[in-house]
Amino acid sequence: MSNIIEKNVDLLKKANVYFDGRVTSRNYTDKDGVVKSLGVMLPGEYTFNTKASESMEILGGKVEVLILSGLDNNWETYSAGETFEVPANSSFEIKVLELADYCCTYLS
Repeated sequence: MSNIIEKNVDLLKKANVYFDGRVTSRNYTDKDGVVKSLGVMLPGEYTFNTKASESMEILGGKVEVLILSGLDNNWETYSAGETFEVPANSSFEIKVLELADYCCTYLS
């Protein structure tokens, strides 16, 4: 996977810190007005709730994800270069198996 350089973005400097610092991210708005966050998750198990639908791109590491909406209750594994989507107003469980670098795009 190659690095992508984004220019002309608005970056929120203050970090979002979750789970006693085991998950951190920083939000930015790209040149097209799309809000995204770049972050890191340390190994562990976490549950997140969503307001907007989200597209989570795993940039590095390995995770297992269970989306808690709908009828499908299967854990799926994602590694660098793979993406999963989470519906709005739902939640997902994530098991971080290896330090995970990610980019979350808020879709709605």
